[in-house]
Amino acid sequence: MTKYNRILLKLSGESLAGGAGTGFASEVLASYASQIAAAAGKGVQVAIVVGGGNIFRGIQGMGRGVDRVKGDQMGMLATVINSLALQSALAAEGARCKVLTSIRMEPVGELFSKDRALEYMASGHVVIIGGGTGNPYFTTDSAAALRAIEVEADVLLKGTRVDGVYTADPEKDPGATKFDALTFDEVYSRGLRIMDLTAFTLCRENSLPVVVFDMDTEGNLGRVLEGEKIGTIIKN
Repeated sequence: MTKYNRILLKLSGESLAGGAGTGFASEVLASYASQIAAAAGKGVQVAIVVGGGNIFRGIQGMGRGVDRVKGDQMGMLATVINSLALQSALAAEGARCKVLTSIRMEPVGELFSKDRALEYMASGHVVIIGGGTGNPYFTTDSAAALRAIEVEADVLLKGTRVDGVYTADPEKDPGATKFDALTFDEVYSRGLRIMDLTAFTLCRENSLPVVVFDMDTEGNLGRVLEGEKIGTIIKN
C-alpha cells in the first residue's frame, strides 16, 4: 500500500542532462524511467511535468534578440522534446505512457484535458504533460502546480538533485541545514527559493502538499511513495 494514490511528478530539464548541462544523459533517463515505471506498476496514478532548461529557457532568448513571448514558446517546445524523450525511456521499461500537450500539436501529442488525463491514468498509463501552461511568462513549476490541481493529485513531488529544502544552497554552503517539514507560510517568510511564487500560491490556496526530494538517488521515488521520511514536505 502506497501513501499516495495519484501524484504529479515535476522534473527539471537540467536533471535530464546529468552532468553535461545540456541534452540528455541516457543513464538519467533510464533511472527516472525505471523508478516511474515501478511506481505505475504498483498502481500509483502518475502524471509528470518536465522542464526544458537542458534545451532552451524562454528568458535566455531575451539576451539573444528573441522576443520574450517567442522565447517562452520556444521553451514550451523544449518541454515537449523532453516529454517525448521520457516517453521513449518509459516504453523501454515496458510502461504504457501518453504525452499530452498544452498547445495543439497532434500527432506529437494529444491536447491536454483533465478528463483525458484522468482516463489514461485510470487505465494504467503514465501521463506526461508537455508545453508548460501553454502561455508565456509562466514557469514549468507553475504548470506542475496547475496540472496537479487539475488532475486532483494527492501531492506534487518535486524531484531535484538535492535531498530536500535547506536554509541555503547546500551545493554552495556546507553549513546549510535541512528542513524535514515546512509550512507554505514559513517558505514565504524565510524567502526560500524552491518553486516560483505563482506555483507556491496555487499549492497553498488549494491545500496541495509538496514534497521536495532527491530524484537522482535510485529508488527514492518509491521510498517517498511508501511514506519514508526523506526529502522535505511543505503543506499548510
